[in-house]
This record gives sequence, C-alpha cells and structure tokens, in this order.
Amino acid sequence: MKQNYDFTEGNIWRQMVSFSVPIMLTNLLQVSYQFIDSLWVGNLIGANALGSVAVASTVIFVALSFIIGINNATLTILSQQKGKKDDVGLSRYLNAFVVLLVCLSLIVGLLGFFCAEMILKLLNTPSSMLYEAKTYLQINSLGIVFLIGYNFIGTVLRALGDSKTPLKIVLAAVILNTFLDPLFIAGFNLGVNGAAIATIISQGLAFVAGLYIVLKGKLAPFSVPFIPANEEVFLILKLGVPAGLQMSVISAGIAAIMSVVNSFGPHVVSGFSAAQRLDSLIMLPAQALGTAVNSMAGQNIGVKRWERVFKIAKYGLIYNLLIMFSIATLIFFLAEPALRLFIQEPDSLRFGKKYLQTIAF
Repeated sequence: MKQNYDFTEGNIWRQMVSFSVPIMLTNLLQVSYQFIDSLWVGNLIGANALGSVAVASTVIFVALSFIIGINNATLTILSQQKGKKDDVGLSRYLNAFVVLLVCLSLIVGLLGFFCAEMILKLLNTPSSMLYEAKTYLQINSLGIVFLIGYNFIGTVLRALGDSKTPLKIVLAAVILNTFLDPLFIAGFNLGVNGAAIATIISQGLAFVAGLYIVLKGKLAPFSVPFIPANEEVFLILKLGVPAGLQMSVISAGIAAIMSVVNSFGPHVVSGFSAAQRLDSLIMLPAQALGTAVNSMAGQNIGVKRWERVFKIAKYGLIYNLLIMFSIATLIFFLAEPALRLFIQEPDSLRFGKKYLQTIAF
C-alpha cells in the first residue's frame, strides 16, 4: 500500500493548515453542486424553481447527514488503524464500512424516491413548487449512491492523510457540472430536472474516478466485500449512530424552519433558499477543521501520543475561532450583493438579507 501522510510527528500548525485547506476547498466544491444548480435555475428559470430546488435539497441533506455522521465515525476508526500501522485491521474496517454504506444507500435512495411527495407535503411545500421539488428529489434519490460513494472514497483518503486527491476529483466534477447545468436546463429544455440530471452525472463520474484512482494506485487495502464481523459493525455503529443522529437533528431543524417558511409563499421561500445557500458556506471552515482534527488526532490516538492529541485539539479550536469570525464578518457586510447572485426580486432580497445578517454571527 502506498505510504500516506504521518501526523504522529512534525509541526502541528503546518500540518493542520496544509491538510485542512484542501478539505475546506473540497467541501466548498461539494456544496457548489447545489450552489451551481441554484445559480442556473434561479437565473434561467426563476425564483419559483429556485425555491423548489432548495426545498428538495433540504430533504436530501437531512437524509445524507446521518450517513455523513457514519463517515465521520469511520474516519476516526480508520485513522487509528493507520496510526497503529495495522493494515489488516484497516482492511477489515474498510470492508465493514463498504457493506454498511451499500445498505444505507439503498434505504435512503428508495425512501427518497417513493416517499418524495409525502415528505414535501409535510414540509408545507407551496403547491406551485411541489411538482418540480418532487421530481428533483426523486432524480437525486436515484443517484444518491454516487454522492455517498464519493464521500466514502474521500473519507478513506483523508483517514490515510491524503486531502489533495479528493479535492482534484471534486474540482473536475464541479467544472463538468457547471457546463452540464445550462445544457440540460435550457439546451435540452429539461428545467429543474435537467439540473438534477447534470448533478448526478457529475457525481457519478467523480465516484468512478475516485474508485479507479484508489484501486489502481493501491492507496487503501481494499478487498472483495465479505460479511463483516459483528465487532467491526458494532464499533462503527457505536460511534457513527450518535454522530449521525446529531447531524440529522441539526438538519431536521433546518427542515422544520423550511416548513414554516414555506407557509409564507414563494417570495419568502426564494429569499430564504438563497440565504441558506450562503449560510452553508459559513460552516465550511469549521467542518474542514473538524475533519482535519479528527484524522490527525485519530492517528495519534492509535499510537497513544496523548500530549500531541491535546495540542491538536487546542490548535484546531484557535484556528477555527479566527477563521469563523473573519468569514462571518464578511458575510454580514456583503449579504445583499451575494444574494443578488441568485435572486433579483426585491421582496426575496429583503427577507434573505435580514435572515443572513441575523445568523452570520
């Protein structure tokens, strides 16, 4: 297996910056799938279609949050195996992770496809947005295996200390999505459905490319999937379920807010939707630092270097506070021009600006 980065030695500040920046850029690019969809949909179709995409994306994110929690827990386990240089243990936990994600992908995809209309009605989706939101959600549900699969590849590589390869793959996929969106939305006249199809194609190619790079380069000790041992599945679920539920509760809170906002009509929904897109950017540095700290600390826990683990946590907190304050300040003062990238209607802009400035800090 190719040797990856070792976080058990070296300058912590330098490692944290060099490792977390590619993760932050990767997260930014991943968010930009829906970000780009919203830009093209809002400008080529209109505010009503933008609201449909936003409502459906909220549902997708709630479902995906639980699996992201599983990913984060597995990142901890894989990092510890990497720190101990236990390739056998690493291979077995990788297999257990693959089996669990396949099962979860099928469950999430089928529920999202067949229960789309029921879920959207529970969120009080305006009738003028319901059909487009439903089809957008169904198409994305069919392709969610690609999104989950790529996130799996990224988690494995980061656990092994490589945050640059996932960045390169996602960058290529987002560039492709940027060109496919207007082609499918306006060129093929598919509207909101075109945005969903373009995103699935891009994510599918990202997953295939990531899998090819990992397998061909032997970057991780994968094997033919087999039924995992109970203790491996139990440990992943023991750490992953609480983390997944925590993220799901936060996402469900956003969905609950969306259900209330939906009752105020299309203009408020559009303003809220555009603000939510920008709000998601505020959290990216914190998420990237959390992933970096998780991977770095995990490797050191594996070799029981506890003093270094505590330093990593302390430096991560300081770094996080500085970056988050700077970004929140920027978002607060540039709220209106940023919102104009998505919407032009005065009523939608006014609500979006008020919401964004309120939650910036």
